[in-house]
Amino acid sequence: MKLAGTLLVCGILFGGTLAGPWSAWMPQNIAAFEGTCVAIPCRFDYPDELRPSAVHGIWYFNSPYPRNYPPVVYKSRTSIVHESFQGRTHLLGDLQARNCTLQLSRISPELTGKYFFRGDLGGYNQYTYSEHSNLEVINKPAIVPPAEVVAETEVELRCVVPDNCPTMKPAVNWLYHEALQGQAVYGQLEEESGTWNQVSLLKFRPSLENNGHEVGCQVTYPNTTFLFEAFATLDVKYVPRILQVNSSLEVTEGSQVVLGCVVDSNPLALLAWFKEEVVLKEEPATNLTLELYNVTHAQDGIYTCVAENVYGRVNRSLALTVMYAPRKPSVNSSVVAVEGEPVTILCTTESNPEPILTIFKEKQVMATVVYESELLLEIPSVSHEDDGEYWCVAENQYGQHSSSFNLTVEFAPIILVESKCTAARDTVQCVCAVLANPEPVISFELPTRNVTVNETDREFVYSQKTGYTVTSILTLRGEPDSQLFIVCSARNLYGTKNQQLQFHHTNNLMWAKVGPVGAVVAFAILIAAVCYVSQTRKKKTVKENSSFVQLENPPVAYSGGYRPPEKSESKEICSLESH
Repeated sequence: MKLAGTLLVCGILFGGTLAGPWSAWMPQNIAAFEGTCVAIPCRFDYPDELRPSAVHGIWYFNSPYPRNYPPVVYKSRTSIVHESFQGRTHLLGDLQARNCTLQLSRISPELTGKYFFRGDLGGYNQYTYSEHSNLEVINKPAIVPPAEVVAETEVELRCVVPDNCPTMKPAVNWLYHEALQGQAVYGQLEEESGTWNQVSLLKFRPSLENNGHEVGCQVTYPNTTFLFEAFATLDVKYVPRILQVNSSLEVTEGSQVVLGCVVDSNPLALLAWFKEEVVLKEEPATNLTLELYNVTHAQDGIYTCVAENVYGRVNRSLALTVMYAPRKPSVNSSVVAVEGEPVTILCTTESNPEPILTIFKEKQVMATVVYESELLLEIPSVSHEDDGEYWCVAENQYGQHSSSFNLTVEFAPIILVESKCTAARDTVQCVCAVLANPEPVISFELPTRNVTVNETDREFVYSQKTGYTVTSILTLRGEPDSQLFIVCSARNLYGTKNQQLQFHHTNNLMWAKVGPVGAVVAFAILIAAVCYVSQTRKKKTVKENSSFVQLENPPVAYSGGYRPPEKSESKEICSLESH
């Protein structure tokens, strides 16, 4: 027994390869039964130029770093180890020969974990190897059954038992196997990655009566009371019987689907896959696979596996449901409507499952419907506030698509509240802000002077457009009299809007400060300026010393009330200018 264990350790060590000057080799995983022992094969290497007079070593548990104070499993310099390993560890290898094989005895569950080796060559020449072994403590053997057990077909059961202790050899026996037809037991020793297993093979030919029969694998150790057992229940297949078929599937569009049907039959059955009443694939087999690539919603439906032999016919069906994100919604093309008209917008799509449909205007939800394929947005009387870009969004758990459209509302001019005139010491500035679609024509009327000015008079009027808002600014030099008023007029094909612009003075005490004489002079200047505008429109030209100038940054103003004009006043102002 001792010789066999020594040969086992040496065979493992010389079979391993080392990676470099400071490297080690040991099995990555190793198993042992609870209460038994295990030898962890280990070999290490270090630079040849070191030539140490003595080599020592330490085995650590679960950590390679001494500064973490891991439990000491074994230490060659002293016998001081962690209490969990006292009297349980023994070095089988010769450290001088770079053999660090360690034996653990009386294995218990708390010893499950990682084991690291640290070489100590004296002085600073100490190195903890990153290579380590994972010890698994088990309490029953592993029974590995065949992929399937078919009646009258020879099958093989494997019982796998760890054999990594040189001083304790397992004995393996099968239980309750005597009733199996043609049963035979074989044993063999297998090595994998430095660990050894005793494998017992039970071969037999099952019959239908063996279905549900239980067999066991028993492990004992001579001269001990250790006993470990595992059991397996035989699942014998018979004909005609469908053993396996896919359950109903939900897949996303574009996926690959594999439908499998496994049948145990004797004699061999004819297998076929149907979709509804159409045969998709047919052949004699025990396993028939139907592969569908890049599935679409057209392949959604019921699929059936049919197995038939001389003893009868069986079938099993499944539903294949193809899920897909909503298609890009279909919506009205861009809509043009006149304010007050009714507007209807229809958004439709296709998806599985049915989507949530929502129509947005900016971030505001205008309409929504859940689990429907179409959505209708109705506006009984459209207003200019409904103008803008809309989005129809369709979504489900598989994705989202959206389409945009524009609703254009045409409406008559609306003069905004910021329209007004502002009077300073020597400047009058009038702002007329109009909202309209289509774009309005804006003009400034001085009814008492019989003068009309619009954006064609670029020396006096500045206009700019932002969206549907057009802002025109009239600038005059000179101080107004208390009788002067200005009307903003805006028109497009849907109507005309007139509004008198209210005057706001930057200094209410202005007339008091200039005095009666100054007021008369300022009034004369303003009358001259108004008449000058009238004469300029007749002559189609304006001189550089005109009283009308354009300001680069006109101030904001507010609207005022409208007062009817007095025609006789215009003649009086112009006659004053002629004097």
